[in-house]
Amino acid sequence: MDPFDDPGGLDDTSVLAVRQGMDRRILSAFRAYGADPRVGAAARALSWTGEHGALWLAAGLAGAAVDGARRGAWLRGTALTAGAHAVSMGVKRVVRRPRPAHVEPLVPTVGRYSFPSSHATSAAAAAVAFGALGACGVGGWRASAIARPDDLARATDLARATALTPVTHAARAPRLTPATHAAARATRLLPPLAVAMCLSRLVVGVHYPSDVAAGAALGALTARFGARWMRGGAHD
Repeated sequence: MDPFDDPGGLDDTSVLAVRQGMDRRILSAFRAYGADPRVGAAARALSWTGEHGALWLAAGLAGAAVDGARRGAWLRGTALTAGAHAVSMGVKRVVRRPRPAHVEPLVPTVGRYSFPSSHATSAAAAAVAFGALGACGVGGWRASAIARPDDLARATDLARATALTPVTHAARAPRLTPATHAAARATRLLPPLAVAMCLSRLVVGVHYPSDVAAGAALGALTARFGARWMRGGAHD
């Protein structure tokens, strides 16, 4: 009898079995969508482009090339994405959860282990890191890039001591170029693309939903914790 069908009076082992059963059922439901040739092809394409975080690393390098005014920040965001991916690979080797065996995968996999999904990790990390750059570039970057009040006060004191014109907020803010705005607008595509990447790993049948959820959380948290370091190079 499937413990999922009788949830009453469960001990810890049974609760785990229920969760595993739910994981399998959700995965089977998503994998069924892959029977549609168009859905299967799209999921395979996303999985291939996301291997080793390639899509997101390429996006970060493209942002650095186009948005020269914030090249340092883009490169730091790219490094955060690569770092999150590397961490997920290390966690896989510790947890050693096998890949799903009850569905037929649509794509080959590089590794044998499933938890967490490295595709989901790099996708979420890129969406958070580059999304922050996009939000700042559209409307808030000028304010975030201004020096701290104590820095401005010191600069103003120095200017007065040397009979120079005091430094103003406007003078210290980096100039936002058309390329900056274009790169910022492009980042709006990243969140839906990251969600599609995560779901593709279920459609191709190589990850459980809990693998994807854990990977996305890991990537988002890594990018969130590294946001200050990333923005520190925004006006490099």
